[in-house]
Amino acid sequence: MLTLSKSKLMAFRQCPKRLWLEIHCKDLLVNGASAEANFAVGNRVDEIARRLYDPNKDARLIDRSAGTSQALSCSKAALKLAKPVFEAGFSASGAVVFADILLPHKTGRKLSWRMVEVKAAGSVKDNHLDDVAIQASIAKAAGVLLQSVAIAHIDTSWIYPGGNDYRGLLIEHDLSAEAFARGDEVQSWIKNAQCVAAKREEPKIRTGTQCNAPHACPFIAHCQAQEPIPKHPASWLPNVRTKKLSDLLRTLTELKTVPDDELNPMQLRVKTHTMTNKAYLNAKKAQAEISKQPKPHYFLDFETINFAVPIWRGTQPYQQVPFQFSLHR
Repeated sequence: MLTLSKSKLMAFRQCPKRLWLEIHCKDLLVNGASAEANFAVGNRVDEIARRLYDPNKDARLIDRSAGTSQALSCSKAALKLAKPVFEAGFSASGAVVFADILLPHKTGRKLSWRMVEVKAAGSVKDNHLDDVAIQASIAKAAGVLLQSVAIAHIDTSWIYPGGNDYRGLLIEHDLSAEAFARGDEVQSWIKNAQCVAAKREEPKIRTGTQCNAPHACPFIAHCQAQEPIPKHPASWLPNVRTKKLSDLLRTLTELKTVPDDELNPMQLRVKTHTMTNKAYLNAKKAQAEISKQPKPHYFLDFETINFAVPIWRGTQPYQQVPFQFSLHR
């Protein structure tokens, strides 16, 4: 039986086929530029979180480069010191997890721990709830006395004061009640994931909306290569937000097979003009809008960047900050 990491269990939650491929076909994994950028952002936020949660600079950072066994042993020793621990590892029930932050909490002589998982997102997402449930369940099964579990994410309303002062960048949400209540659920995920991992052949699952939720799957090119290439992919439909349409697109691959009555006006326009191979331009409406503006007409073209962690004083996390522009007359 494999010992599954949290990332493997989260891969299973996204798609069982992704888990199987991560274990048996690592060479097929392709991380795009966007994924690499997200890793860099996460590392930067983790770095700042450690600074914010360790003002006395007495925390222990567990080095995972020496291997899981060594990291687990070091984690066990670090917890005896009753000081903050970063990347503490725990293994139980066929899974292993590493907590971003563990903070000691003493009540008399009784020592418990407050777990904080750090996310670079601007709010708590659905997949974060699964994340902390896994973390809490395995840590408790390993004998850690958890007092609470929280998500610390970026506060997008915070304004960077400059001077490398990032106090206030992160905001916490306590998720203890929900995380602690899902222990049995987590155990079922581990059991089912172990069954998938033990299969000799990859699960037969079609590509669909799960391939990009909550993150783009690094095996999507492999999976798409196994399927017939649609002439007009249904995935070209923009802004799919209704559950009914999302469910339909799990099985429908050709745009022409998507029912018109399930589409909003823009989606229907995309379908109609794609199928007829005719570009759409409402010239009269465009002319009417432009004619309202006095001549000469100026067109501003600009590019922006949105740092998760601001680097310029007076800016906010994920704020679209222009860095170049051109004005056309």
